[in-house]
Amino acid sequence: MNSDQTIVALAEGSAADRTVLGGKAAVLAELLAAGFPVPRGIVVTAAALDDPDLDTRLASLAEGFGGDRFAVRSSAVAEDLPDASYAGLYETYLDVPATGLAEAVRRCFAAAAGGRVTAYHDRHGGGAAAMAVLVQVMVDARSAGVAFTAHPVTGDRTQTVVTAVPGLGDPLVSGETTGEEWTATADGTVAMTRPAPGAEPALTDAQAAAVAQLARRVADRYNGRPQDIEWAIDPAGTLWLLQARPMTALPPPVSWTPPGPGLWMRNFRLGEWLPEAVTPLFATWLLPVLEDGYLDGMQASVGVQVPFRYALVNGWYYNATPIPSLKLLAWVLRQGRGRAVKILYNALIRVSRDPAAADHAALADLERQWRQSQAPRYRQLVASAAAEADTATPQRLAELVDTLGREAGIWLWYLAIVGGSAWKMEAHLARFTRQHLADVLPDSAGGAQALLRGLSPPVAAAHAVQSVDWYHPVAGELPTIASPEHGSGGHRHRDLAGQRIDAERRCRQALADRPRLLAEFDRLVQVSQRYAVTREEQAGEFTLAWPVLRTCVRRLGEHLTSFQAIEVPNDVHFCTHEEVTAALAGQATRISKVGSRRQLWQRQRRLTAPLTLGRPARLIGDVIDRAVQQARGTGEIPDDALVGQPASAGRATGPVHLVHDPADFADFADGDVLVAKATAPAWTPLFARAAAVVTDGGTLAAHASLVAREYGIPAVVGAGDATQRLRTGELVTVDGTRGVVTVHTAPTGPPS
Repeated sequence: MNSDQTIVALAEGSAADRTVLGGKAAVLAELLAAGFPVPRGIVVTAAALDDPDLDTRLASLAEGFGGDRFAVRSSAVAEDLPDASYAGLYETYLDVPATGLAEAVRRCFAAAAGGRVTAYHDRHGGGAAAMAVLVQVMVDARSAGVAFTAHPVTGDRTQTVVTAVPGLGDPLVSGETTGEEWTATADGTVAMTRPAPGAEPALTDAQAAAVAQLARRVADRYNGRPQDIEWAIDPAGTLWLLQARPMTALPPPVSWTPPGPGLWMRNFRLGEWLPEAVTPLFATWLLPVLEDGYLDGMQASVGVQVPFRYALVNGWYYNATPIPSLKLLAWVLRQGRGRAVKILYNALIRVSRDPAAADHAALADLERQWRQSQAPRYRQLVASAAAEADTATPQRLAELVDTLGREAGIWLWYLAIVGGSAWKMEAHLARFTRQHLADVLPDSAGGAQALLRGLSPPVAAAHAVQSVDWYHPVAGELPTIASPEHGSGGHRHRDLAGQRIDAERRCRQALADRPRLLAEFDRLVQVSQRYAVTREEQAGEFTLAWPVLRTCVRRLGEHLTSFQAIEVPNDVHFCTHEEVTAALAGQATRISKVGSRRQLWQRQRRLTAPLTLGRPARLIGDVIDRAVQQARGTGEIPDDALVGQPASAGRATGPVHLVHDPADFADFADGDVLVAKATAPAWTPLFARAAAVVTDGGTLAAHASLVAREYGIPAVVGAGDATQRLRTGELVTVDGTRGVVTVHTAPTGPPS
């Protein structure tokens, strides 16, 4: 160490004061002294700027480092602190020759007075902090990146996340590229969770494990506090530690604990329409209104209410079937007076064994109730509300929300009990064709789904939603999606209808000498097709009220803004129903939690929510999983394949196109494989361009499943983490018959 403390050797810096070295250099000096692989270097203090021989001194010191290129970085006293990282605010200069060190050092010091740093000082309540400049031998990086010893989104302290790029890590740190991502768990397992954008991976499994281990060693050094490190690997394979700092703004760990006994499903009932975490106003107002309406619909048609349990876990909607018990059965019998048992038996059990009989005994009457009574009432209420929503008082707007929400909940009940019968009928039809018509309708050619395609052309109505959470714009508010170059959806629909008619003809011809089976086939096809069309009609109009609901909530937001309860109208979505009601009643105090709730929602919507929580009751089991296994059929599944539910039969190869929201629609090309967390009716026009569809969520009755069948393209839903494992541009083959997605390491030819 120099006696005047103007220049300090990094190897001797562990004995120096942090106020002399600055945060970055002080940490690296301490870690170097502890045996960590930190590149050699020196720390130049502000006092050295007064030395007229600084250029000569730095060039001379550089000769002893054994390198000809250097990294010059700031090291402020306030930098890399637990509550303020100053990440990316100061200047960094790479590949600096020895003769240019003094100039790079001076520029680093000058940047400390820049606007970005000053603004950060002000936000954290402090003035300008003292700083030094760290000069180190430049690592000739073959790969580089960052690592976090806790998951930066979920807060999971048992995971270490490594992000890597080939070459220098600067493009990754600056946000110019995303890099590949690896996740290491506490038991030592390491897996790539996001492939590299390029063809070649930046790391091997062993290298990713080594980086994760290095990061955890740094965290252990600081009593287990989660750390954010930067690293590089040189041509010899040596791993270097370039920076270490505590993780800031780390969310609390996320727990996916079942909210009660039984199996909780994310994709069941209303969950099909909620592809991500919900906003506070929806959670506290429209959601309970919809759920209450659902029970009102059940009461009116069945004579009893059997509450389906629902809860929000980390902002995500989960629901579960009632827990079966003798007490519950006795209550249903008493309240429903036999009617409930008849309807529920036919709609839930008999429909899977004898669809035509279930239709005759109960389902047809439920369909008539919906078509002749509830559907006209809902449409009339929506039309009346639309006529007055733009001029209604705040109190009237709230009444409209409650009225429309309740009626939409009743519609949801009919969609579940009537339209929901369609997939049970389809499963029975599939068993019939596999048993009696396997040569005519083999699974490899789509199986029984060939008999249900081309029944009704998909329509993207203006009221189609991305989510029933009213925060999100409906289709009528989104840019129009261009028609595919290879032909219109109408042509495709006519082709599928022709294929369906031909499939029916071939089946009847094959059963001509077996009149009993032929009659059974005709009954089964007729009822299955009728309910498939009804399901599409019900699903298509379920969200008819959403444009009006969004108008109501927008105008309520405008009123709250005029009261100065919130800053902008859109903030209303991050208020609770109670807060909105109080503000409209004249208690117009500022709603202070809007900003923090918005930030929490942004974190929660990025989580990868499990499809299920808990375990099914023994008497029920996992009904959906049984249906999936029946639909999947037989056949080997590759170990490295992405596996989900076989939603629409067929096989197609094409490049992945990750779609997160409507902002991604414009770049979606003909022949792309649509990969998303979930799809919604507002996304229907994309299916006319897609080669295939893959979603994290969804079931056999989900939007992606139904529309993919109508467009005749393969679909795999319920894949869990497809959006995490697949990257845009990656070539995949989607096998919708078996529910398998295979990733190709190299292109196998043009999209098919």
